Amino acid sequence: MLEPGNNNELPPIPAKRYFTIGEVSDLCGVKPHVLRYWEQEFPSLKPVKRRGNRRYYQRHDVILIREIRSLLYEQGYTIGGARQKLEGGEGREEARRSVQIVRQIRTELEEVLDVLRR
Repeated sequence: MLEPGNNNELPPIPAKRYFTIGEVSDLCGVKPHVLRYWEQEFPSLKPVKRRGNRRYYQRHDVILIREIRSLLYEQGYTIGGARQKLEGGEGREEARRSVQIVRQIRTELEEVLDVLRR
């Protein structure tokens, strides 16, 4: 899971319901072809597919992709090792994802509060 210190390099996740593959690519610092490959390797990564087989990712997918990116690129896991880590500690990982979502929402609310105070 991305720790707050590692999350500084990635932009905050906007308050949207669905994200295109290009938007997710920018938000997570991963190319679109890598995202499509990860869908094959990580069963828990299942974006919604609509007309024309276009992928639409939700917030929890973006958080999962950031977690996968962290495991592979920052912590040095192999794809198989990252898959095992994600599958093995699903309850604990879900709790960590929830904490990250709460932190993200809090940051966004603090930004809104700063705008309102002006």
